[in-house]
Amino acid sequence: MPKILIVDDSALDRRLVSGLLEKIPGVEISLAIDGLDALAIIQRDLPDVVLTDLDMPRMDGLELVSRLKESLPALPVVLMTAAGSEEVAVKALQAGAASYVSKRNLSNELWNTLAHVLRVSLERRNQARVLNRLKLWETDFSIENDLELITALSTYLMQSFNGLQICSTAEQLRVGVALDEALLNAYFHGNMEVSSKLRETNYHEFFDLAERRSKEAPYKERRIWVSARYSHVEATFTIRDDGPGFDISSLPDPRDPMYLDRPHGRGLLLMRTFLDDVRYNERGNEVTLVKRASTKGR
Repeated sequence: MPKILIVDDSALDRRLVSGLLEKIPGVEISLAIDGLDALAIIQRDLPDVVLTDLDMPRMDGLELVSRLKESLPALPVVLMTAAGSEEVAVKALQAGAASYVSKRNLSNELWNTLAHVLRVSLERRNQARVLNRLKLWETDFSIENDLELITALSTYLMQSFNGLQICSTAEQLRVGVALDEALLNAYFHGNMEVSSKLRETNYHEFFDLAERRSKEAPYKERRIWVSARYSHVEATFTIRDDGPGFDISSLPDPRDPMYLDRPHGRGLLLMRTFLDDVRYNERGNEVTLVKRASTKGR
């Protein structure tokens, strides 16, 4: 039963968000009016994830992220972004937030985003104790265009990564989120050739088109190729799809706040914010993600 803390100074927005989440069986919701109120609630009853607005009195979302990263680095924080808050949201992601969702897309994106972060967070907690004795690990996979397989592979890769304790628990969560984004990009944009711009205009058609194409030639024959190598110095993930690739010079600047409010560029923003190096091959169908060891917060 996931416990979710909603932090927003607007009573209307708190009701809206809690109303959306109350439709999910087993979800336990608590409410805070700003960052200071949230810290007091967290001290009494630790949630599984914090969902916070950015612009609030007394303590805003950016400061709340910074405080939680220091005191509870394993507690994931998801931002709710509104028009005009994009630059602050970028700073909050850089400061330690695990993900974000635009307020204008809450009805479509909220639970998917939270479920994504919760899954990565809970799996990391459950497996870290067993895997912390791992010294070196290297593997290669070739998988079909199956979203359940992609999710299972992401979980498996992160279990081994977390065991090596290359970085803090908060950073482990963020690496897991970035890896999920890269794998989903390989499926949706690479092999299925579905543009994220469609997701902006017709959310349901985006997923429906990918589902149809996964059963049609040439899309259904394509695979996703994944290699991972971990040591106590760094972790490297290489993800390649069988799609036609794209012009890497057309990639958006992930530092541009305009991409916070739309699906286009979301995965790249999270990958480049959460990882130390993100490189594409010349064809644009392979990405290499690198996370280097950190001595802080282990």
